Amino acid sequence: MSTYVDAEDLESTRSERLLAVVLTAFLLVGSVWFYVKVADWVRDDDRGRPTTAQQQVLDDRDRAWEERERTEGDLELARTRLDVARSDYEVAAETGADLTEAEAAYRSAQSEYDAAAAAATQARADAAEADRRAKAVEDAVWGSDPPEGGSEWLIAGIRFLFVAGWVVASYLLIGRLRRRQPRYLPLGFGVVATGAVLALVFATDYVTDYVDPLDLGPIVLSLVGVAATLAAFAVLQRYLARRLPGRRVRRGECPYCGYPVRGTGADTGPHCEGCGREVVGACTTCGSGRRVGSSHCVTCGAA
Repeated sequence: MSTYVDAEDLESTRSERLLAVVLTAFLLVGSVWFYVKVADWVRDDDRGRPTTAQQQVLDDRDRAWEERERTEGDLELARTRLDVARSDYEVAAETGADLTEAEAAYRSAQSEYDAAAAAATQARADAAEADRRAKAVEDAVWGSDPPEGGSEWLIAGIRFLFVAGWVVASYLLIGRLRRRQPRYLPLGFGVVATGAVLALVFATDYVTDYVDPLDLGPIVLSLVGVAATLAAFAVLQRYLARRLPGRRVRRGECPYCGYPVRGTGADTGPHCEGCGREVVGACTTCGSGRRVGSSHCVTCGAA
């Protein structure tokens, strides 16, 4: 035998809330992975595939640029050390101290800087050559203008349908859980939270293409968040308004104004002492007195 409990009367335990958070985390891992991989799947279908040798050329370009960035960093570090050594040498010369050690440090820093500059120059040349070879491969595989325009619209459409479908399905799930299995409601909230995060990711991903986030990003995010919150609050109020009469009846109150009603079932007075409205009507099945707002007749049990 199962007992129905109103969702608003439940208090979730810490274990249930923890599991809801864990579920949300795992849902985010899978959903964000799908959101990101959509672009790879669509572009792979929309573009050609390089051969092993051609892919090697593309990989060489990536490695050449990594080497260029590394040598640029080494050059900056060598320049800083040279400046420090030069300053120490000048101070020693002005104070009349022994210049042997300061001069050796300065010459060592100068040699290190010259070597770093030569390495950076070579790395720039290698990166430029790698860019030239990779460009030739890209032109051979994808043409001079790789087809990205149409695929970008397709990617955006798939992502939008995925996020919108998730959000709609999550709200439908919440409604079903409220009616059927309210103890599982925290898990439903986890699904809704995942949909909210996905919607925020989608909005941030595409709104920034048209709005400078440094100028209008915060206000846009604020307005979107306010609108979404007000919409969710309005939906919640409509749900509570439908549930309120039944909850008042269970507490022995008038379903209209909440004033305490004397008696139970057929013994209840026909009108509320607070608002004067009728609180007892005839059951459409057996004709006996039945509280307005009650789920079933106390005499025949009809819904």
